[in-house]
Amino acid sequence: MSHVPARSDSSTSSRWALIYVLLAPAVVLPLWVALYAREDPTLFGFPFFFWFQFALILLAVSLTLPAYFLAARADRLDRVRHGLPPVPDGTGSDRKAGDER
Repeated sequence: MSHVPARSDSSTSSRWALIYVLLAPAVVLPLWVALYAREDPTLFGFPFFFWFQFALILLAVSLTLPAYFLAARADRLDRVRHGLPPVPDGTGSDRKAGDER
């Protein structure tokens, strides 16, 4: 019988919660149309609607990048905690019997 470490470590689950919090504004703000459905104020002659969309792109990139690095670290920690190599080798040799993906 193989030993599976206990799930007492909540550091990766709190890390995943932080990742979700980082990604939430990048998803919610573009969907909240009433926030930017107007023309004023203008910036370099562009109505608010257009330049705010470009600002949202920069915001999404600045939030997605740290979320990506946190997710990669959390994934490595989860894999090690479950007795797998930190990085998959691509061959599928770390799959358990009967695990179809």
